Amino acid sequence: MSTTSQLLLFLDVVQQGSFTKAAALHEMDNSSLSKQIKRLESELGVQLLNRSTRSFSLTSAGEEILEQTLLLKDTLSHIQLIADSYQSEPKGMLRITSPIYFGHEYLQPVISGFMKKYPDVQVVHSLNDKKADIISDNFDLAFRLGKLSDSNLIAKKVADTHFVLVASDEFIEQFGQPSAPQELIAMPSVLYSNGDVTVDQLRINDAVGSDQYTTYKMKGKYKVSDVRTLINAVRDGLGYALIDLSNLNKPLNELSLNVLLPDHDISTRDTAIYAIYPHRKHTMLAKEFIKAVQDYIGEPARWEIYLPR
Repeated sequence: MSTTSQLLLFLDVVQQGSFTKAAALHEMDNSSLSKQIKRLESELGVQLLNRSTRSFSLTSAGEEILEQTLLLKDTLSHIQLIADSYQSEPKGMLRITSPIYFGHEYLQPVISGFMKKYPDVQVVHSLNDKKADIISDNFDLAFRLGKLSDSNLIAKKVADTHFVLVASDEFIEQFGQPSAPQELIAMPSVLYSNGDVTVDQLRINDAVGSDQYTTYKMKGKYKVSDVRTLINAVRDGLGYALIDLSNLNKPLNELSLNVLLPDHDISTRDTAIYAIYPHRKHTMLAKEFIKAVQDYIGEPARWEIYLPR
């Protein structure tokens, strides 16, 4: 293994915080990875890491070499970007992370068509509702719904969000049809909650046609980390829910769901569905895949037909 490859392994060990995670990233066993780091230290003639049975820390030399390795990785990435810009069509590896439901419904059909169109493309698709650190986990693209928080990443909007309040017939029979947000929030809700994201805030205009918005705290006894389970819980009458139309795969009436407060406007300020990537000059491969996703979703988005007319 070259010194460059060993340095990049060293970088991954530090960024992942453990040999085990770094080894898994490269589909290596711990002992092989450890041997490569020791060989790197031997070749450089300095110790990079102070190791104990459970942890490690950087030596002074390790800190300086880590800083230069970060620059090396950036340089190698830019070299690859330059090479990619001269390719006639996309090729190579594309590592994607996305929310589970969005990946199932909207990315998998695109991936299937994309790989058939470009046979030299390889794809790794990680589906996880918890946000990944796309830099340390070596993803090329992440798809996210909501507000952006990673200021060091580049974002391209793929589609607008369209939030609706939904409830089952059973729920409306029990609690009635609310006529104002104040009535709604007194009713039980089903909340999406996963890691550091809990959707329990509703920002809605106070009256029909008003440009005055108020944020309300939703009351929910049931929190769930999976969109499909959330929708099924709403269908079972456990509560109403705030969802984005992209979370659906069929019209609301086919799911026996009703829209609550249909004439009120739910704020989508600062929210959208984004493709996130770590470099300002993204590769042809990433660029073409984002375009393919946008084409598949369409404008207006394909899920807009799920609303009752």
